[in-house]
Amino acid sequence: MAGKTDREPGSPKSSNDASTLPQTSENEIPTSTSPFVVKGEISRGNPAKKQVIFTFDAGAGTNSAQKILEVAQKHNLKLTFFSTGKFAEKNPELIKQIAAEGHEIFNHTYSHPHLTQITDEQIKEELDKAEQIISGLIQKTTKPYFRPPYGDRNSHVLEIAKENGYQSVFWTLDALDWMSDKTETQTKERIYLNLKPGAIILMHMGDNITGNILDEVFTYIENQGYKIVSLSQGLI
Repeated sequence: MAGKTDREPGSPKSSNDASTLPQTSENEIPTSTSPFVVKGEISRGNPAKKQVIFTFDAGAGTNSAQKILEVAQKHNLKLTFFSTGKFAEKNPELIKQIAAEGHEIFNHTYSHPHLTQITDEQIKEELDKAEQIISGLIQKTTKPYFRPPYGDRNSHVLEIAKENGYQSVFWTLDALDWMSDKTETQTKERIYLNLKPGAIILMHMGDNITGNILDEVFTYIENQGYKIVSLSQGLI
């Protein structure tokens, strides 16, 4: 059974707020191409290049952590991670290792709250505390990108984040690796069927599926003529 993860569902929390941003489904990619921002949020990379961006959220377990890093090294890739401050506190050597191996680490808040349910000051504190902890470990800021926990955000949350130096990074496809009722085969097929230039794919470090399938997934994608790039590379 997959380990317990930070469980970020692909759908944002429902809300009656008209400014709540809709989910970007795996079959619907935003049409904005430069600078790939829709309503102040990045949800895809450059669609003009045959490349995809894999992002890995770190908020709970480390089940797949070392396998992800091993596969990245095997394929000579630089990947993108979003870590909570609490995760970094609990796993400082892992965070240092990720950075030392050349991967990107951005902000996933300190405690993984629903940002639409807390105050402006609390949002700022969540971002600031994670930044302080992570940057203290890797000697590099987590700015300018953050990922809202659970995909729960609205235009006001994005504005507060912007005021504090951050831009939200959503995803084009949630691989659903965090769901305990999904199999490795289902997760692989979900990725393959929704492979598109510029896609940002969400996976997690806390489940077992990710580590078990990643080498096969990367090999398949590269055999289809795609490059796997980091977020920074994929926005160019």
